[in-house]
Amino acid sequence: MFITPAFAQAAGGDPLGGAGGLLFPMLIMIVIFYFLVIRPQQQRAKQHREMIGQVRRGDTVVTSSGFVGKVIKASDTSDEVEVELSDNLRVRVVKSTLMDVRGKGEVAKETA
Repeated sequence: MFITPAFAQAAGGDPLGGAGGLLFPMLIMIVIFYFLVIRPQQQRAKQHREMIGQVRRGDTVVTSSGFVGKVIKASDTSDEVEVELSDNLRVRVVKSTLMDVRGKGEVAKETA
């Protein structure tokens, strides 16, 4: 029936309480996520686009399906290159499917 004075008083305003208390940690998480995930992925995509743009005749390339071949015909205006996989086998490959471009005479990278 009677309310004690402790319960009757209004709660003091918490400057970081409620939604404001969650805002700062969320901003920190977004910044960390950007620098650890989004930015490195954008840099790798940019390097891949530059690498594909520099494909020239005579380069050794690795396709996304794992084929290794030598570029026979490359054009800056086309999005395709002609790759020789063996003496009698030539295929046309879309540039975006190239995973790695090795220079002329460069040896294969060892994975150990």
